Amino acid sequence: MENLVTVLSKFRGKRVLITGDTGFKGSWLSFWLLQYGADVYGYALPALTKSHFRSLRLDKSMDHKDGDVRDAEFLQKTFRKVKPEVVFHLAAQPIVRRSYRDPVETFETNVSGAVNLLESVRLSDSVTSLVFVTSDKCYKNIEQVAGYTESDQLGGHDPYSASKAAAELVFSSYNDSFFKQRQGFGAASGRAGNVIGGGDWSEDRIIPDCIRSLTANKPIVLRNPNATRPWQHVLEPLSGYIVLAERLMSEPKSVEGAWNFGPDDAETRTVHDVAQAAVGHWGSGSVEIESNHSHPHEANLLQLDCTKARQQLQWAPRWHFAETVEKTVQWYKQVEDGARAIDVTTNQLSQYERKSHD
Repeated sequence: MENLVTVLSKFRGKRVLITGDTGFKGSWLSFWLLQYGADVYGYALPALTKSHFRSLRLDKSMDHKDGDVRDAEFLQKTFRKVKPEVVFHLAAQPIVRRSYRDPVETFETNVSGAVNLLESVRLSDSVTSLVFVTSDKCYKNIEQVAGYTESDQLGGHDPYSASKAAAELVFSSYNDSFFKQRQGFGAASGRAGNVIGGGDWSEDRIIPDCIRSLTANKPIVLRNPNATRPWQHVLEPLSGYIVLAERLMSEPKSVEGAWNFGPDDAETRTVHDVAQAAVGHWGSGSVEIESNHSHPHEANLLQLDCTKARQQLQWAPRWHFAETVEKTVQWYKQVEDGARAIDVTTNQLSQYERKSHD
């Protein structure tokens, strides 16, 4: 693979539209591309008061539109105005437990919203590259030890997972029916594991829950301590999406289809491992196991096989588990101690770019 900085430099002057830019992954991606001279446009629900997007003041450095992907008319209007060349679709209802509380919202956002996005791309004559982001939870999870490959069966027990599987089917249909016949155009879907990193304040996510407990000097309470996930720093899948988008720009038909982006199998850890590591890097705190077992179903074992991305994109993770948790906790601790979020974020981007594949 070309040097990551070289890949990023190819976005200079490109009109890039990111749906879900106010979210955790979207804000990191927006800020990263802005550093390399991309003309970044965003379309998403308004940012929460406490969010990475607001802490970076991205509303001052990019053209963001408050919008819902369920609003097909306004989304298409935004496409006509922006005339994007590259589209990253990240907008979603991303929380498993929330999908149990509000399945309708989850399916409308993650499936109907996906249809609206794909239709906007279909109707646009400016878009040349689409990276359509779903989730590792799009796979039918049978608790197998081996990692899931891009050709494995799709499915989902909970509404969130099912909505992501459905979104992949919709993407595949649009790709087969419309996009593959389009000259100079390429589309691919990205499936990533659980991401952690600084600036995430979402509900029902392990790191934000840990940080809220640590800053309040309360024990971290875990509901599913033995669940294993392919934990990775947010910059890992984002680097994969960026490499994928650049390949779509240069060789549109060479990388179409689905791609997994996750850590090595040896890097998979339990929820308990993450919490204990967070306590260690914070320098204080404790972990407790919740005795209430009446929670909705969540998968215990989930791993990805990323051989395809390694071999065909020469993409690979840069930070191991220990470094991932360390960088994540450092972000919160430095900001808690008075550092500016924009400075900490910029510094970590530089650290990540300098780290070569092991």
